[in-house]
Amino acid sequence: MAESHAFQADVARLLELMVHSVYSERDIFLRELVSNGADACEKLRYEALSHPALIESDPNFLIIVSLDKSARTLTVADNGIGMSAADLAESLGTIARSGTRAFLDRLEAKDNAAIAKDLIGQFGIGFYSAFMVAERIDVETRRAGTDEAHLWSSDGKGTFSIAPLPLEAAPARGTRVILHLKEEAGEYLEPARVEQILREHSSAIAVPIALVESLGKEPRRLTDGSALWTKPKSAVSAEEYAEFYRNLSSQFDEPALTLHWRAEGRHEYTVLAFVPGSRPFDLFDSARKGRGKLYVRHVLVAEDAEILPGWLRFVRLVVDSADLPLNVSREMIQSSAVFAAIKKGVVNRIVQELTKLAETDAETYSKVWANFGAVMKEGLYEDPERRDALFALARFTTTADLEGKRKLSDYLASLRPNQTAIYYLTGDDIARLDASPQLEGFRARGIEVLLLPDPIDAFWVTTAVGYEGKPFKSVTQGAADIESIPPKEGEAPADEAPSAALATLLALMKQVLEDAASDVRASKRLSESPACLVAPEYGFDRRLERILAEHGQLKSASKPVLEVNPKHPLITALAGHVGQGADALSDVVWLIFDEARLMDGEKPTDAARFAARLTRVLTNAVEQRK
Repeated sequence: MAESHAFQADVARLLELMVHSVYSERDIFLRELVSNGADACEKLRYEALSHPALIESDPNFLIIVSLDKSARTLTVADNGIGMSAADLAESLGTIARSGTRAFLDRLEAKDNAAIAKDLIGQFGIGFYSAFMVAERIDVETRRAGTDEAHLWSSDGKGTFSIAPLPLEAAPARGTRVILHLKEEAGEYLEPARVEQILREHSSAIAVPIALVESLGKEPRRLTDGSALWTKPKSAVSAEEYAEFYRNLSSQFDEPALTLHWRAEGRHEYTVLAFVPGSRPFDLFDSARKGRGKLYVRHVLVAEDAEILPGWLRFVRLVVDSADLPLNVSREMIQSSAVFAAIKKGVVNRIVQELTKLAETDAETYSKVWANFGAVMKEGLYEDPERRDALFALARFTTTADLEGKRKLSDYLASLRPNQTAIYYLTGDDIARLDASPQLEGFRARGIEVLLLPDPIDAFWVTTAVGYEGKPFKSVTQGAADIESIPPKEGEAPADEAPSAALATLLALMKQVLEDAASDVRASKRLSESPACLVAPEYGFDRRLERILAEHGQLKSASKPVLEVNPKHPLITALAGHVGQGADALSDVVWLIFDEARLMDGEKPTDAARFAARLTRVLTNAVEQRK
């Protein structure tokens, strides 16, 4: 008896899009179904290593695409692992991959429906893409080694059913996906059209593909199923590499970099790797896992092997080893010394190739960095062994280069006289960073400052000793220490010692703000703004402190230091009013402090009191003009 189930909410959202899709390139559904069939064959190939009887009667894997014009059906059949009833409910009723949820969120964020539809082509949406062309889908399946078969069926409108399937009507093993095509999808019943799609999109699949052109005809082999990475580079075209990349990554863009090599020596393995041309939707997923397929002697042993560190998770790759054992578990393989050596070799080679790209094709590399620089910088924090190599790859936005193409070597070449540190400012927005008051004194002296907008920046700068002997120093922590660096020509000379009136004002401000600021002092870094906040000399930088507090990693924040500009008209005027109207002066002091917080992207310490103080100050100003 058939059991009816409701699709998971995310699947329902996706199906709504698929059923009503007007996406022009619907051909992706066939690529996705063939890719699923190949994965099922790879899984059975692996299981058969420990249970040979599973494929004893049919050891040759094959995907068959069959057309039936009279019934208006297109069927994609494989003799792979097959599915149980539980597998059907899990695999065809839910979305397991977080990137698919990111895809859906991106779609819903688009105001223009046509633009949203186009996003389908940028992300592999798997089995569900078939509803773009099918009014109903039946899935007949039998798991290898079992005597039970099941039928999954749905029209894509919110529910699906799972029922027992008589063995005589089921495949001997594997799965048949039967698409009952929509009226407007008749082109997918034409053999020439289907063959064109299969050759164009699935020729690199590592399982042979055959086509049955009409009911009763014999299957005609279209592809030989030889793994692309086993072929010499000279025998593979750029188009074949690109199509393999699309199947591997479930993206529709062109790869920015293709790497194909065979390592020989102590360990033998082949690698085919791609740097995507655009950001995958799951790039910033919290799991930070890469997409690396691990094969041992052409047998897939892990679909998401941890071959690359998190900071290279954007690279899509296949590694095929001749040395790893096949008669142990996946976990034991990935914890072996041989696997560790392969991982190290692969990472080193990818870093070398990225370095070569940066040196020989700056334009292409700048696009790679724009897409993945925020991820690669995670390696500066997590991988001290490769920090120097990553510094050479890093590109920065600075006060001298807002396009984000500045190398650290360029920065060092433009150091000012007596400059002994590499200065940086962390935050979450380049425009706000560039307008930060803490930069004023540095600009006046022609000192270049790195503008670091990514969350990881607040971490790596605290662990990196420096670059080429120059330490990294935050412009928002401790004293500025830039008095020895001469101002640019035409700028004001170094500040003089504070006057007695200013010293009295600073003491008063410190008293007023004793619960909010650890100190109030004259600033060496301000030239235009009245005040700014900096972190104490020891402890966390203000940006890092905020990140830790937001994630519950910090029980209490330290009090910032308020620096005031002795030459600003507001400060000089205040210094002249010390002793006149203590309450009014206190209001102004608090407003200066809260203004500094606002310039840092923070809220006032107390919104209600801030509003009340501002109202009193404005009222006094208006009354004095009467």
